[in-house]
Amino acid sequence: MKNKLRFLILIMLGVINFTLIYSAIIEKDLTYNEHTLPDTYKYGKKTREFQWEKISNKLDNLDKFQSENTEFGTLRNYKNINGYPPLAREEVTQKYSNGASTTKDKYGIRRNQSIPLYREGQMDKPERYALDGSLISILANDSNYYKVKVENIDGEWLVPRRYIEALEVKKFPRVVVVDRKNQNIATLEKDGDIWKIRSMNPASTGLDKPPFKLATPLGVFVVQEKRFKMDYLKDGSSTEIEGYAPYASRFSGGGYIHGVPVNLPRTEMIEYSSTLGTTPRSHMCVRNATSHAKYVYNWAQTKKGIVIVIE
Repeated sequence: MKNKLRFLILIMLGVINFTLIYSAIIEKDLTYNEHTLPDTYKYGKKTREFQWEKISNKLDNLDKFQSENTEFGTLRNYKNINGYPPLAREEVTQKYSNGASTTKDKYGIRRNQSIPLYREGQMDKPERYALDGSLISILANDSNYYKVKVENIDGEWLVPRRYIEALEVKKFPRVVVVDRKNQNIATLEKDGDIWKIRSMNPASTGLDKPPFKLATPLGVFVVQEKRFKMDYLKDGSSTEIEGYAPYASRFSGGGYIHGVPVNLPRTEMIEYSSTLGTTPRSHMCVRNATSHAKYVYNWAQTKKGIVIVIE
């Protein structure tokens, strides 16, 4: 009732042309206008949508996380550079029909490239894992451990300091939201008290088919790094380059937001693919139209931009 009343008042005051009221206030104000999808649309016999209510709640959680904490950081263990994490207290080995398998904690987070989270007083084994690139707040630290909160995981955790990178930024006004269920992507920017929608596009997320293809991970991540052209290897090879993905922004593990992949011997970029927005098909990454990947590449700053992946 309160949200409906607020919505009516905003309309009466002429404040908005298009606004959705849930937790955070969202207004459509596009600055990228290519390949734009409507709020709801057909894919085959199904109706797909931008889940604005869920997105609004995620943005509200992010706002609260920022307001309740003062020091932020990100978790880092890309390619296990800071050490393969110890086995979790409760582990699960998931086997796939193709013979591949992977070790996960009881919450379904893969051990590979993850970060161990310990409960205070229970330092013999990590209670669970957190994903590379996750946004955290730093509560305290000593010579060995940081005490942290992970934005999308309840509780306070101890993490070996080698897995932590402190961030100078105090606010995160630019957010990319990837929807695995609907295979779309939106960018939103905080302007005063309003989150403005800057783009609404089709995307293709990761297919859960190890060992080479992995689902795009759910969570709240900090943009880690960018590559104008991100080379990728042929499946099963450790040396043979198959092609490149343009305008790649990495957010977790080997997960990048990037443009349409270019397979060798072709070298020129490809703007669009008919497979975008259809079904998961990438190796973990989020494929976009190349011009939209370029927009994200330039717009979502490294160590300042946030990527939220929802189902």
